Amino acid sequence: MVFSMLQPAASLPELDDAAAPEPVFDQVDPPALLTPLIHLSAHSGRHYPLSMTSASDLDAVTIRRSEDAWVDALVGGAPRSGGPLLLARYARAYVDLNRAPEELDPGMFEDVPPDRLAPASARAAAGLGSIARVVGDGQEIYRRKLSFAEAHARLDAVHAPWHLAVDSAVSAACERFGAALLLDWHSMPAAAAGAGRRTPDVVLGDRYGSSAAGPVVRWLEREFEARGYLVARNAPYAGGYAAVRYGRPAEGRHAVQIELNRALYMDERTLEPSGGFGPLQRDLDRLLRSMARTNWSALLGA
Repeated sequence: MVFSMLQPAASLPELDDAAAPEPVFDQVDPPALLTPLIHLSAHSGRHYPLSMTSASDLDAVTIRRSEDAWVDALVGGAPRSGGPLLLARYARAYVDLNRAPEELDPGMFEDVPPDRLAPASARAAAGLGSIARVVGDGQEIYRRKLSFAEAHARLDAVHAPWHLAVDSAVSAACERFGAALLLDWHSMPAAAAGAGRRTPDVVLGDRYGSSAAGPVVRWLEREFEARGYLVARNAPYAGGYAAVRYGRPAEGRHAVQIELNRALYMDERTLEPSGGFGPLQRDLDRLLRSMARTNWSALLGA
């Protein structure tokens, strides 16, 4: 199998209102499984079903504010590390794969009393649950309330198959290598650190040391810093549902969320790739090649 790094399109495609894609995600496997690494890009999907867009007044760029735009292209060479890459097809605003399925905002639904749902998490209450109420800049997505059946249909069709595949990939790595390392790739706004503070180029989230072994995170930190990037840990992002669900170091299952500063590679106003896209992609490709040469068994304690 021959693969190459994905490249961004010349411009953003129009919203995809066509029939639902099948399968609901892509998995790109390496020519041979050589490392215990599994790579995810859960928020770069671009499919917005008509059932969603017809219930929204947002324009094409605004509704995309929640996307980790172009992350799938940036890490398209991930199989070079010797492990598989899973790429979401559906938009994060439609189903957020990095949230627990029960993270729902009761106020979004027309037909379920709030006391029949679990109390909303802080993220769900803010409109950013597994079925989002708002896009990344806080604008409401829908002009109406959803039915609870709509939410469950999305979760059953998209969220459940994704995590079944991730579970399978992690289990396969553990069986083959005695351990697994999930690398969950995301992007963050340039203003994520807050007013008056510089946002790091890269944030490594290991749930404050609970989702991955220390040597793993130190290795990643050194590799990014060696390429000139400012790296932070767990602030402003410590890791989402994937880190919680799959990061169990005592069982040989490790997970790190990797956030890339969007200012490195794209215009956040238009969502178009910038001149920094190519250099960042080349640096990531070198990082992935370095991963392929690394003794992960020693780092993971396998």
